[in-house]
Amino acid sequence: MDALKRNNVHVIGEGERTFLLAHGFGCDQNMWQFLVPQLTGHGRLVLFDFVGSGRSDISAYSSERYSQLDGYARDVLEVMAHFADTPAVFVGHSVGASIGMIAADRQPELFSHLALVCPSPCFINDPPDYEGGFERSDLEELIDLMDQNYIGWAEYLAPLVAGADADQEIVGTLSGSFCSTDPIIARNFAMATFFSDQRALLPRIRQPSLILQSRTDTLAPVAVGRYMQQQIPNSHLVEVDAMGHCLHMTHPQQVSRALAQFLDPAP
Repeated sequence: MDALKRNNVHVIGEGERTFLLAHGFGCDQNMWQFLVPQLTGHGRLVLFDFVGSGRSDISAYSSERYSQLDGYARDVLEVMAHFADTPAVFVGHSVGASIGMIAADRQPELFSHLALVCPSPCFINDPPDYEGGFERSDLEELIDLMDQNYIGWAEYLAPLVAGADADQEIVGTLSGSFCSTDPIIARNFAMATFFSDQRALLPRIRQPSLILQSRTDTLAPVAVGRYMQQQIPNSHLVEVDAMGHCLHMTHPQQVSRALAQFLDPAP
């Protein structure tokens, strides 16, 4: 199946620079609605939905292919192949950032830069050297809640993801997106997201990388961003004075400003 149809690809604008925007778990390309106006005019914006999310082609979903993040990374590369006239700036949120790093490691020539918004290579604590934010038992309880009460899980998770200072429109957007995803697909994606460990990948990243981190993030503590900055060779960390796991939704102007300074630094 054609990747553009399968992943519900939309292109906004044109220009020498291409931005590929990858959403996070439980979301879809609509989550970029707050950032897109900030980026419009700065290049070609490519938006898409991971298979099983948003308006992707659900018939293309395979539990075998998407039981690991690798399956989603393969889709990213197939989408990018259609825009390979120039290396792209990959902008990935949360697990979308991890998926982008996997893809960039596999075909680095397709990527000029990585912009990682509230990323986490591993959500599970691994003392004494790594603070991911969760014990394995915490995440297992989250999966159990999905199994027992999917709507309740969505209503519980949305405000945590959005952050305490997010307005109700953003909380509602997230909750609606979580609820609209098929529960079985959402569970599989949650397992692939929360129990993966991509830390070994970080030193292999070749592209200049921007890490955007909230000062207060229930899902990815500041320690995660600082760890990634230490591990990714050519990386820059920006800690935004904000709450929540969705800076591209709650603080799009700060994200856009940091991205512009990263891509075109002042002399």
